[in-house]
Amino acid sequence: MAEAKKLAVLRVLLRNPRILKAGIPLNLFLLKYLKKFRIQDAGGNLIVHSHLPPLNSRAYGRFIEEHLLKRTEGPSHAQIGLTNACPQRCVYCYNRDRTGTPLDKSTILRVIDELKKMGVFWLGFTGGEPLLNKDIVEITERASRDCAVKLFTTGCTLTAGLASDLSQAGLFSVSVSLDHWKEEEHDRVRGYKGAFRTALKAIDIFKQTGGLQVGVSAVLSKEMIRRNQTEEFLSFLISLGVDEAWLSEAKPSVAAFWNEDIVISEDERLQLVHLQDRHNREGKITVNYLGHFEGQEHFGCNAGRKMIYVDAFGEVSPCVFTPMTFGSVRERPLGQIVGEMQKCFPSQNRCFINSSFRLIQKHSRDSAPLSREASLRLLQEVRFGPLARFFELYYS
Repeated sequence: MAEAKKLAVLRVLLRNPRILKAGIPLNLFLLKYLKKFRIQDAGGNLIVHSHLPPLNSRAYGRFIEEHLLKRTEGPSHAQIGLTNACPQRCVYCYNRDRTGTPLDKSTILRVIDELKKMGVFWLGFTGGEPLLNKDIVEITERASRDCAVKLFTTGCTLTAGLASDLSQAGLFSVSVSLDHWKEEEHDRVRGYKGAFRTALKAIDIFKQTGGLQVGVSAVLSKEMIRRNQTEEFLSFLISLGVDEAWLSEAKPSVAAFWNEDIVISEDERLQLVHLQDRHNREGKITVNYLGHFEGQEHFGCNAGRKMIYVDAFGEVSPCVFTPMTFGSVRERPLGQIVGEMQKCFPSQNRCFINSSFRLIQKHSRDSAPLSREASLRLLQEVRFGPLARFFELYYS
């Protein structure tokens, strides 16, 4: 396994020799980071984890050229809501209160093109349930030409034919929503009888499709973390034969979760970081915990700077978890909206919504997301933390 990893990294260096020009400190950081994961081969794609493009992809080459070498100020990651329609009613859903007129296909394609021009090389398709957008295959094909595209889905309405079409269109990774190993508990949290069986069926369909990294996207409850049940959950996922467990704790994005007792502590975050590192050393499954990627020891929180979210109605937010908007793509140029947002959001070493949800609560007027004006007022009260390690090196 160690030799295979060394060979994979060597192939990346040979394919992208200019990465060495990024400097010794950044390259050492990236090599140390890569060593924490086993490199998977999914349909010829060399994948570290699903939050990064395949190492041998054109999208990864863009990361090196545009962000490491040219140091573009544009975002690197973005998520787009392809629809807000969804049969499930998750208690923690960050989109549940957003409303409006859904974007049409031509506007979504325009937004994708504009994002890529700004520097985005990784796109996540979310919702609602993105499979309910009848144009998802065409949208994926357009986006994947020089961008890594990942799908977040409940599995509702998935067919073998649609999975195959998405793979052929260039999708590289899919995360099926699954929050618990007990059927009744997953269905309860999702507010949908049959959610568990739908997820298992979708996992099976995607695994049989081939050419995809197949993972599970799980929202860990505070109770699960406190009771050390994440280990049991990961054992269940290993038994399913999925490639990756994409983990996040429940975020205080909606009023029902504006509670200090629900928000994860730093000790609990580190507990999950250590759990991830141990499982990745064992190599039975790739564990990709968002709090590890965004931790102070790695890349930090880049909401509103390197990460942005365009919801299904065209509102531009710092990230999927942050109920704020800086404007609509129907009313203002996307580049102008993102530029204004970036001036307000420096990269920092901690999750913005976890540390600032009380300000969201203070400025909320029973509307989601907060208006541009309310968002700007809120940000005057925010005290951002220092840079995480990668960006300390990046900006030095």
